[in-house]
Amino acid sequence: MEHLEIEVKFFLSDPDDLRNRLLDRGARCIRPRTFETNVCYETADNRLQKSNCLLRLRKDPDTTLAFKSSPAESDPRFKVYRELEVRVDDFTTMDAVLQSLGFFRRQSYEKWREIWRHNHATVCLDTMPFGSFLEIEGDADQIITIAHDLGLAWEHRIRCSYLSIFAVLRDQEGLPFGDVTFDNFKSVPCRFDPYRRRFEAGEAA
Repeated sequence: MEHLEIEVKFFLSDPDDLRNRLLDRGARCIRPRTFETNVCYETADNRLQKSNCLLRLRKDPDTTLAFKSSPAESDPRFKVYRELEVRVDDFTTMDAVLQSLGFFRRQSYEKWREIWRHNHATVCLDTMPFGSFLEIEGDADQIITIAHDLGLAWEHRIRCSYLSIFAVLRDQEGLPFGDVTFDNFKSVPCRFDPYRRRFEAGEAA
């Protein structure tokens, strides 16, 4: 099994309006707004980053360890990764295991996430320290159908990760930190909206 994660994001200027659209279309909230802490790991020789891979430990109501890598072939309309994910019992112990195996904490990021189900796809309302986003994950046809159903312009979709977005913001704004935390952004406010055009895919479906 490929374990493919297929998704796109959209920047939200009004998350409450999008939430109301989900309700109007019969979507179901399966997890209320919950805080997440994520830690990404790396090797001393940056092997994961060089191979376009990600090893991530996440703490929300559960603790999960995920490994993401680029598939041999993918649809350029979407962000596509091969994802292997497993639930573990203890965040602190798993962190210690990874560091004992030679991995180090490369970067951490935080977000608030609200999860919905709509037409057999997963729809997430995410609040990042630099803005609010909608993420749709499912198969290709589901994603396109849901985006249109919610009144989202397909050419405004975003195919990169939150960490890739942050890397551009950090470079453009000269941000003095590497971890994407709400506390860090309190001291140096920075918003996504002025940069959104450079991340949007640009072609209509």
